Amino acid sequence: MISEFTQKDYELIDSAYSLLKESAKKRCPSQREMGVIEKAFNFANDAHRNVRRRSGEPYMLHPIAVARIVVDDISLGYKSISAALLHDVVEDTDYTVDDIREAFGDKIASLVDGLTKIKTVLDKEEKTRWGGYSERSLQAENFKRILLTLNDDPRVVLIKLADRLHNCRTIEFMPEHKRDKILSETMFIFIPLAHRLGLYGVKSELENIWLRYKEPDAYKEIQNKISLNISEREKEIDEFVVPIEEALTKAGFRFEIKKRVKTPFSVWHKMQTKQIPFEQVYDLYAIRIIFDEDRESNESERDQCYHVFSIVTGIYRYMPERLRDWVKHPKQNGYEALHCTLLSKSGIWVEAQIRTRRMDDIAEKGIAAHWSYKKSGYLSENDSEMDKWLASIKDILMNPDVNALELLDIIHNDLTTSEIIVFTPKGEQKTIQVGATVLDFAYLIHTEIGNKAIAGKVNQKLVPLSHVIKTGDQVEVITAENETPKREWLSFLVTRRAISAVVDYFKDQRESTVGSGKEILRSKVESIGFKADEKNLKTIMKAYKLNSSEELFYKVGLGLLKPDNLSDILKKEAHKPSIFSKILRRDSNSSSGTAQTQGPEKGPDGVSYQIAPCCRPIPGDAVIGFKGEDGVVTVHKKSCPVAEGIASTRGESVVVPNWYDSASGRAFPVRIFLRGIDRVGQLNEITGYLSLVMGLNIRTLNLTSRDGIFEGYMDISVTDKSILEKLMKRLSEIAGIESVTRKDLS
Repeated sequence: MISEFTQKDYELIDSAYSLLKESAKKRCPSQREMGVIEKAFNFANDAHRNVRRRSGEPYMLHPIAVARIVVDDISLGYKSISAALLHDVVEDTDYTVDDIREAFGDKIASLVDGLTKIKTVLDKEEKTRWGGYSERSLQAENFKRILLTLNDDPRVVLIKLADRLHNCRTIEFMPEHKRDKILSETMFIFIPLAHRLGLYGVKSELENIWLRYKEPDAYKEIQNKISLNISEREKEIDEFVVPIEEALTKAGFRFEIKKRVKTPFSVWHKMQTKQIPFEQVYDLYAIRIIFDEDRESNESERDQCYHVFSIVTGIYRYMPERLRDWVKHPKQNGYEALHCTLLSKSGIWVEAQIRTRRMDDIAEKGIAAHWSYKKSGYLSENDSEMDKWLASIKDILMNPDVNALELLDIIHNDLTTSEIIVFTPKGEQKTIQVGATVLDFAYLIHTEIGNKAIAGKVNQKLVPLSHVIKTGDQVEVITAENETPKREWLSFLVTRRAISAVVDYFKDQRESTVGSGKEILRSKVESIGFKADEKNLKTIMKAYKLNSSEELFYKVGLGLLKPDNLSDILKKEAHKPSIFSKILRRDSNSSSGTAQTQGPEKGPDGVSYQIAPCCRPIPGDAVIGFKGEDGVVTVHKKSCPVAEGIASTRGESVVVPNWYDSASGRAFPVRIFLRGIDRVGQLNEITGYLSLVMGLNIRTLNLTSRDGIFEGYMDISVTDKSILEKLMKRLSEIAGIESVTRKDLS
């Protein structure tokens, strides 16, 4: 949007830049560095003159804001600040990367070039046809290029995260379908990436923005409850901190204590995953004890953390099962801290996070602080965690056998997978993902140990290679010199490293493996009454997101792909539903699958809509739609994980659905989960209220009682969300009922 700037516009730009300079001077004290930043500002300001954002404000305010995030939240230096100021110049004006190189040198030009490529990738619409079997996602293909910059120069991704954060801060000016695409992409890739790079502040803010737009009612309700709770508890928390301050001062520590309240997103996420109401989120409050390590002390940094812990737990009782020692066993993103949950004198539980100043810098500013400490000569025994993860990402990206869509899933899973700590027989600590087996552990140690493994010992007890290990286990691998990998190992391996090693071993046997897979597939197709012809082969390849028949046969032959749902795939193609409906039905069939998908129905706008079986939205929910090639729009809840995955890779299909006609009186199924204290007559009171007062039909009732506690669910039909909320509020008031929560009916 081009229009002449007014005097007020120039004043806004100057004011914003003055604030940036104040921040930059703390990080870049030399006049030479500040001179480069000034030059970059003038260059970008001239390039973006008279250009405005969707909000109507000068465009230059955006790169200035990104640069402030880069210095304040990520703690990068003058080259990154300059690149942030220049990051849209090449994409949006007539200037080229060569112009930037001539004015600012190779490094800043390289950063701007990387950012320009990322912006081009994310703005690119999906151009490929769904009809052909060479199905690809340009977004997925190009995320590989984005993540490769982690190895070329991680600062590119860090600046991009700053850019994404500011775009999300101003996302209300975007049209809804564009907003949904950006937020889904943010949740699927950028939030996990911020977490793994240790950028806690960036991650938390992105999560809260996501919740505000994806689940607006839930966000407002939780935010209001948090605010009310704080006003009631603030004095108690202040009183809780006083004895700790006195004791630490007496012990000679230099420290500060910060008070923290759980974010709306983290409260919502806990309510969803634990199926509990707000009132049962007990770790709402936390204090952060940040102390200056005494480098001259006889105690190590770790021991000084334990010293603080002993002082704090000498004042308040703590909950042993909630002790988290990330000082001895840091997270893979480099996070180090000691967490314990303390009981205040007034009876509320408060989490205490104990960190040194170095640990706090890394926790808040992540990878940049990690490298800053390494460069300044401060090395800790945990410094390698971040570097090991970056090396593992490079391994994924360089694998020639992984296609783009698979790579996007692998990266997403790698960013979000939970981890456990296990030990070698000599007590060496190893980090591995949850669900890993003894054989996964063997390949973690060394490929040759994995290749020759025959069994294992877990805590001195003999176990098979498929045994799933748990946190704290001591694992020993038993090998035999003549042992070689088995194809059946792929049926229980879970880590990418182990699977890749076994697949690599069989590469020399690719021709025979392809032949074997071809025969297996032909036999399975014919056994269910279909022809093993080219048309059906293309249908199967499309369903499994593969680009060649050889790739399909090879994966079937190895056992990496088990085509057990061929009948569904081939029958669905005969009925020609939308591609998104196929994806969703496949996801639904893999779950408990009690609810069946209804056929498409016409909406008020004449478009055919189908309700997604993975989340089953009802009128009043915040929803997102995906338009298939046949014109049918599949409607999801905006917060549905399946929808997040589709929107992050198929952004061009996102639409704003006008799917419900209130005059139709149509009822929608929902599931309510109940838990409480069992008592005589309670079931009658629940069902009586539903049928007699609300006039609702109970489709399924499944409640069980044990040791005086009952829990279970009921499926009912409602016409909209307001009726459901009224019902849940009334049920929660019945004596003995502890929690009433809605659960997706999948």
